[in-house]
Amino acid sequence: MSAEDEAGAAPVPRQPVTRWADLRRFTQARVGIGRAGNAVPTAAHLDFQEAHAAARDAVWSALDAEALRAELGPVPVLHSEAEDRRTYLLRPDLGRRLRTADRESLPRTGGTVIIIADGLCASGVQSQSVAMVRALDAAWPVVMVQQARVAIGDDIGEAMGAEAVVVLIGERPGLSAQDSMGIYLTWQPRRGRTDAERNCISNIRPGGISTADAAAKLHWLLRGARALGATGVALKDDMTAAPLLE
Repeated sequence: MSAEDEAGAAPVPRQPVTRWADLRRFTQARVGIGRAGNAVPTAAHLDFQEAHAAARDAVWSALDAEALRAELGPVPVLHSEAEDRRTYLLRPDLGRRLRTADRESLPRTGGTVIIIADGLCASGVQSQSVAMVRALDAAWPVVMVQQARVAIGDDIGEAMGAEAVVVLIGERPGLSAQDSMGIYLTWQPRRGRTDAERNCISNIRPGGISTADAAAKLHWLLRGARALGATGVALKDDMTAAPLLE
């Protein structure tokens, strides 16, 4: 009898049942990963740790404004009152306000303004924003702003006399997505607007909503905002949706 036989057979990780394994074809969520005893299998545990480290790195990623200007042209680059990333993370209020000098430098354009903001995942907006601006196919002015949160669009929109602002912002990274961008639409932006007065299109990335679908949704919402004179909870998304499964 071998030493292994004397010690007993080595534990064999339990495999997920076929139904759970099949679900993994439709989602990046951690479903059907199986288990080994009372724990997850080693491979799944290591995968989780790697994803967690990538999400932390994404939070600390920096916007490469010059790379975006090379694609979009000489758009203004602004800055919030948060001096650096650490301050931005510890003082959310400062990320919602534009520096006074930057605010005073903005032209009054009126109309709709596109704002590209790093948010909580600069790498997400870095990889998605240029394609999104092109998909919108609109001659709207574009500005970039660093260390910024969603509400900074109110500050910029008010200074520019904008009818509406479209904030393209990096979304909080997750364990399966570190490249996601969101869009926030605010009608008649001004300081003091609340999140209930905005419409959001989330999860724009290769594994989520395409830029083409997001552009169509945004144009639909903007037409509704003009007709209603408002965004947010007052503007319902009744746009006909494409079927999830074909």
